[in-house]
Amino acid sequence: MLRLTLPSALLLLACMPAAAATDFPAVPREQPSLHALADAPSQVELRMTITRLVGFGTRHTLSDTKSDTRGIGAARRWVKSRFEAIAKDCGGCIEVVTPSQMFSGKRAPRPTEVMDVVAIKRGSTDPERVIVITGHLDSRVSDVMNTTSDAPGANDDASGVAALIEAARLLSKYDNRATLVFAALSGEEQGLYGGKVLADYAVAHGWKVEAELNNDIVGNSHGQNGVIDNTTVRVFSEGTKTNESQAQADYRRYHGGEVDSPSRNLARYIDRLAGQYLPDLDVRMIYRTDRFGRGGDQVPFLQAGYPAVRVSEAHENYTRQHQDLRKEGGIDYGDTIDGIDFRYLARVTALNAITMASLSRAPAPPTQVETKGALATDTTVSWRKVPGAAGYRVHWRDTTAPQWQYARAVGDVDQAVLTDVVIDDWFFGVSAVSADGYESPVVFPGFAGSFERSPAPMAESSAK
Repeated sequence: MLRLTLPSALLLLACMPAAAATDFPAVPREQPSLHALADAPSQVELRMTITRLVGFGTRHTLSDTKSDTRGIGAARRWVKSRFEAIAKDCGGCIEVVTPSQMFSGKRAPRPTEVMDVVAIKRGSTDPERVIVITGHLDSRVSDVMNTTSDAPGANDDASGVAALIEAARLLSKYDNRATLVFAALSGEEQGLYGGKVLADYAVAHGWKVEAELNNDIVGNSHGQNGVIDNTTVRVFSEGTKTNESQAQADYRRYHGGEVDSPSRNLARYIDRLAGQYLPDLDVRMIYRTDRFGRGGDQVPFLQAGYPAVRVSEAHENYTRQHQDLRKEGGIDYGDTIDGIDFRYLARVTALNAITMASLSRAPAPPTQVETKGALATDTTVSWRKVPGAAGYRVHWRDTTAPQWQYARAVGDVDQAVLTDVVIDDWFFGVSAVSADGYESPVVFPGFAGSFERSPAPMAESSAK
């Protein structure tokens, strides 16, 4: 009898076709529409949006809300009108809402209404499943409480708002099976309030948020350290779920999952799409929730139990962030539009649009993923089927590998046995694939990797 070494067996499994009874793609297909999106973002549109937003002088959360030409109120109304124009062009395919809440705190000493401007494009077949892109509309200068001085906020974060508006314009012309949400948030600089407004709105409306892509500071390619890099973008993702219980944390520490939250596997998904459709833009996965000691509007989504990542430029220039407009020591300080690299911003916008389109056309990630194989030489992976899936792929990787290394198409089934793959030595996951070849993110077993918001019951540890 022929005996294969482990590397040979893994190679054979990775290359095996789908089970004979299936007719779905053994590997995700190349999608011409995603290639088209790669070149679709318009630098002209991006420049127009940032120019208009900078033109409102300041967009501080506590600034004027009545003026038609200056302050956060005027900026919000302009973004709303832009979404409404996109909706008109697509025959009313987009609904615009403006959820708000009152907040007060250290950076908002008087009760202040924080309002988000949100465009919703309902999914054609799976509208309860939601893919979100956000950027924050508000801006600031050196003193976070200065509500009157000019705060252009060209890169922080008119760049993110421009990217999401352009994504809305492009994706309004494409079919999406899941719902797409494009949200310009307020209150970020005062305490991540806008992110909380939208996360609370999602919970209240029963959204099954599969991904939240927070774009914050995405338009500059010239770092303060002199590095010029227009081919790299950072994607930050948490390693373990923000909302896990103590019992879930104890189970995860013993069995693994420290680097396999749904947010982390969302980051891997984005990285893979960039490699496939944007060869001139490298995703650098950062194993942190955000930059060191800093935060963004993805955090309230994580706190609500939703998968979320932060997208940011590769090399920041801090002389252009949170600065009064001035010239000092030969350096021009301030977040002005001349600091934007519009070609780079267009590539980051393309990455977001491709990710949203791919996620919205793929099936939902599998649920109730489990592995078994203690005291055995084979590993059994099981899951619950999801609507819209024609089949599934089982993935595994070395426990120290950053990306999934091996995959096997297993057909329209709810479990698979990996022969001679010992459960002790690998991490496992499952993805769902549609009949036309769109693939979901990979789901790691148990609560640690589940994309579902509600905590799953914890299995009792079988460790001896």
